[in-house]
Amino acid sequence: MKNTHVTRIQVLAVVLAIVAASATTLQAQKYTDLYNLGSSGGDPANPAWIGLFAQGRDGSLYSTSQAGGTSALGTAFQLTLAGKITPWSFDGKGTDGVFPYSGLTLGTDGNFYGTTYEGGTSGAGTVFKVTSSGKITTLYSFSGFNCCAYAAPIEGLDGNYYGTTSDGGGEVFGTVYKMTPSGKLTQIYTFPGASKLGYPMGLTLGNDGNFYGTALGGGANKFGGVFKITPGGKLTVLYNFKGTPDGETPKGTIIQASDGNFYGTTEAGGVNGYGSIYKMTPAGALTIIHSFNEDALGLHPLAGLVQATDGKFYGASGSLGSSGVIFQITSKGKYAVLLNFTNVTGKYLGANPQVALFEHTSGTLYGDTAGGGTGKLCFCGVLYSLGMKLGPFVSFVGPLFEDKVGKTIEILGQGLTGATKVSFHGVAATFTVVSDTYLTAVVPAGATTGSVTVSMPGGALTSNKIFRVMPAILSFNPTSGPVGTPVTITGTSFTGASKVTFGGVKATTFSVDSDTQITATVPTGAKTGKIQITTPGGIATSPGVFTVT
Repeated sequence: MKNTHVTRIQVLAVVLAIVAASATTLQAQKYTDLYNLGSSGGDPANPAWIGLFAQGRDGSLYSTSQAGGTSALGTAFQLTLAGKITPWSFDGKGTDGVFPYSGLTLGTDGNFYGTTYEGGTSGAGTVFKVTSSGKITTLYSFSGFNCCAYAAPIEGLDGNYYGTTSDGGGEVFGTVYKMTPSGKLTQIYTFPGASKLGYPMGLTLGNDGNFYGTALGGGANKFGGVFKITPGGKLTVLYNFKGTPDGETPKGTIIQASDGNFYGTTEAGGVNGYGSIYKMTPAGALTIIHSFNEDALGLHPLAGLVQATDGKFYGASGSLGSSGVIFQITSKGKYAVLLNFTNVTGKYLGANPQVALFEHTSGTLYGDTAGGGTGKLCFCGVLYSLGMKLGPFVSFVGPLFEDKVGKTIEILGQGLTGATKVSFHGVAATFTVVSDTYLTAVVPAGATTGSVTVSMPGGALTSNKIFRVMPAILSFNPTSGPVGTPVTITGTSFTGASKVTFGGVKATTFSVDSDTQITATVPTGAKTGKIQITTPGGIATSPGVFTVT
């Protein structure tokens, strides 16, 4: 026993030395303590998981805390890049909710959307929106077997908002809902528990227009899993966690990365029992790229990941021997600790980070901690920034990373006032500069899937995501005919088309005549039905039916 004890101490000393080296030599990052929560009355307090950040049209950051405020029932708040904080309190009066764990998402209407865990007309929580000036409006109050929302809803391609409740009692183990911007809510799926998944967390919008999410429990092995759900409510379980060696309790919000795969964290399980980071294909093939251990390199990650513009992933977690860590990991699993929170003034103030980092269009990462700091009223967290020398960029609002020609797209950035050109994969677009941090642009004819670039006198900013120009079929001629009939299809964004089908049967012969025209031959076995064209931007379906005679 004595030799074992000495060995563990020696191993821990080596680990701590490695961490110290990685934190000082990995990259020249700059950590800034922006604001110590509890410095003033009514401040947010102890911002906890999920607590996602959103960037507003004004360039400020917005989120929530489930505690603090004038009634100690939680806040929504604005954080400027200079560290000025403006909180807006929940008080539980009337239809007002309380304990907003969710954080916020920015809608295409310029408002922010979130949920509260309790409160509302039935005490089961609410969905709310808040303006950038702090006006909070309850949109819907949960009740009965539909309660207890942790995550904020996100906007779908149809303009509705989709989210989850994480409980319900009885035989209900959570739901997925669809809500109109005005607050009309419809449950599209109810988790039945038992051998099925249960207790769903946040959703993310996939490149295919479907939603992907995690569930904390249930499933084939009772350790939770990952699911896909269509806007119509068809749910597919993609992966069931086993506990060991992969993980369990996937609390962190899942994200889809630039390589098309999904990435996330589990709070527990894994090879060593202290959580893991996973990569999953859209089809559900999951690989563990890092397993946490009981050491100073991190453990039990509640927060999910963010992929920054350098292609790497950043996250935060607890750790042994410090107040938590911020880490970096590549898609291949190369893992390094960037810094250890110490909660010592001048040395990475803060403790217990539970919220995923957020990359602002300035290129700087932002986050918060649930504890620590030097607040006069309480040591209830810090708001911080982490500079990794990543350059500025532009980003899209909500689900607007794909749309059709002629649609108006919202773009966030900085220094946009002097913009001279906006282009979609090299094709110039008409645009309107609304402010220095927000502009709109119309998807131009001839645009193809690729990056969006905003040009200014001082240089150009490129989007952090690829914009997918979705194809559209406007008409076809003739509208009927036998096998072997050549059909001329007109529309938009046909460049790069890889498949044409008639009633689901693939045409063996077709030619892309231009970006607006395709000629396809009705194939053997074709059935009366819709014509579909597949391009890099998505799938276009004809408004009418082609009749096979």
